[in-house]
Amino acid sequence: MEYAIVVENLTKKFGNLIAVNNISFKVKKGELFGFLGPNGAGKTTTINILSTLLKKTSGKVYVNNFDVSKKMDEVRKSIGIVFQEPALDNRLTGRENLYFHARIYGMNKEESKKRVEEILKLVELEDKADKLVMYYSGGMKRRLEIARGLIHNPKVLFLDEPTLGLDAQTRRHIWEHIKKLNKEKGITILLTTHYMEEADFLCDRVAIIDLGKIVVIGRNDKLKDSLGGDTIELIVKGDKKSFVEEIKKLRSVKKIVKNGKGKIRIIAEKGETLLPRIIREAEKTKNKIISINLKKPSLEDVFLHYTGKTIREESVDLKKEFMKRRMKMRRH
Repeated sequence: MEYAIVVENLTKKFGNLIAVNNISFKVKKGELFGFLGPNGAGKTTTINILSTLLKKTSGKVYVNNFDVSKKMDEVRKSIGIVFQEPALDNRLTGRENLYFHARIYGMNKEESKKRVEEILKLVELEDKADKLVMYYSGGMKRRLEIARGLIHNPKVLFLDEPTLGLDAQTRRHIWEHIKKLNKEKGITILLTTHYMEEADFLCDRVAIIDLGKIVVIGRNDKLKDSLGGDTIELIVKGDKKSFVEEIKKLRSVKKIVKNGKGKIRIIAEKGETLLPRIIREAEKTKNKIISINLKKPSLEDVFLHYTGKTIREESVDLKKEFMKRRMKMRRH
């Protein structure tokens, strides 16, 4: 199996602050891999090291088989990057921005013009190409940023929080473009995000990163399955004891939790196939189901399971933690 990215025991320190803490992972060629974690978890620092913008403290990092510390020029020629912060010239048109970037990468005039037209079509900006970027919407600017990152036909594309600050509809549109690039063009993509739904929709695999450490890596479906199954929440009126005893006998049921006011929580594999049986058992044991709800595990549940916090709580805690560390550094 060939890998586009290989990272072994990567660490990055800023003084006494450990931003990336001994992480290892591999990204297969043609894969869409996600770094999922809150702001400040080390995602952008990792991408900056992979793209040669930042020097590592220790560890080994290879992109397209090039050592990022020794073959910086070769790495840069083979990658594209879309930064978290905008990097477009608002006083130029979309076409001019792309043409300028193509020339920076050493393309001649004819080659640059041809590639610009190809890439404008790919991101569906042909009709807006001669408009000044200052008049672009947020979604159009993001698509142009992606186009710029692709102008030189990179083998690997880094996307750092590609839909940050965009509305839900525009975000979904950007997702479709990213998915298309990966599936139709076969480009290896590594993206960072703190949006659970973004990682779930886009990524083949994700690495959950927390306080600079990778907590878990895996396919989305496998990570969800690791939680033990689907959750069925019931409110039942009647002889709950006999009902629960019958449900326990079902092979796919892994756990049953009872709490007050007739509430029952069932953890089971393939919960949707269990619902008809639950209803039949309720009728048989003369119980009345007041409400029933099936919940599939989400990446939010996975994050909570492996870190003990929601990603929103973690964002707040990280800011506090980094402020404490900075204060300590100043004292010393």
